[in-house]
Amino acid sequence: MRVNPAAADYTAAISGAGLGLRRSLLNTLEQSAPDDIHFMEVAPENWINVGGRLGKKFRSYTERFPFVCHGLSLSIGSPAPLNTELLLAIKKFMHEHSIRYYSEHLSYCSDHGQLYDLLPIPFTEEAIDYVAERIQRAQDILGQRIAIENSSYYCAPQQEMSESEFINAVIKKADCALLLDVNNIYVNSINHQYDPYEFLASLPGERTAYIHIAGHFEEAEDLRVDTHGTPVINPVWKLLEKTYELFGVKPTLLERDFNIPPLSELMDELAEIKKRQQSFATGGLLR
Repeated sequence: MRVNPAAADYTAAISGAGLGLRRSLLNTLEQSAPDDIHFMEVAPENWINVGGRLGKKFRSYTERFPFVCHGLSLSIGSPAPLNTELLLAIKKFMHEHSIRYYSEHLSYCSDHGQLYDLLPIPFTEEAIDYVAERIQRAQDILGQRIAIENSSYYCAPQQEMSESEFINAVIKKADCALLLDVNNIYVNSINHQYDPYEFLASLPGERTAYIHIAGHFEEAEDLRVDTHGTPVINPVWKLLEKTYELFGVKPTLLERDFNIPPLSELMDELAEIKKRQQSFATGGLLR
């Protein structure tokens, strides 16, 4: 799908503060309303062709809440052929559940078989051309623009340019959107020793579809691991505030994949997102 960038609206058709829906939350969130959680996100691979009791339960959510999809296994940077069968299944799944948007990681996780990890794409000119062409093909198949997430990574093989230069070049060449993960910026800034605020300012914020925020694990003073298994820490909240300041208030989703806390604690973190969105939307500053 080729879209005129001058006329493009890159923001996903959602708003407010969202939460990732995990199977362990299906009963916990049953009484929640769209006023509590403005939108939800799922990995389509976890729900495609799921029927029976679970399928009906999932349908009850997609009928009540706006949804977006965040893919796990398209493996956009893989040396293996693009998985068009998966894309067609995702397209059907999104249509069946009126899902509003699709995003993926700027990484790869397969080579004629799943590697069960998100691995870094080399920051090279050759990789830019290769990945951008695959994103364009994915957009053609889905019939809509998609967003690519800045990923956490722990090594940078064959690096010819900075992470920021690579992300900017891929997004521009593919004419796709950015899924801006604030926690990944913070994690990478510790692990690769750069200023997270300078990195944030270098991204194409006007192309942000929506935002992810999450917690991480402190392995060592100079090593953070992107786990989505702990509460969001204050430096990441501050980075989210800067994101709103630079790029405007964007839909923001809280990711929590394990060590799921009581619902009240999840709602407290969603309230933190809402508080910042309201403050920046009205031109105020948090104190």
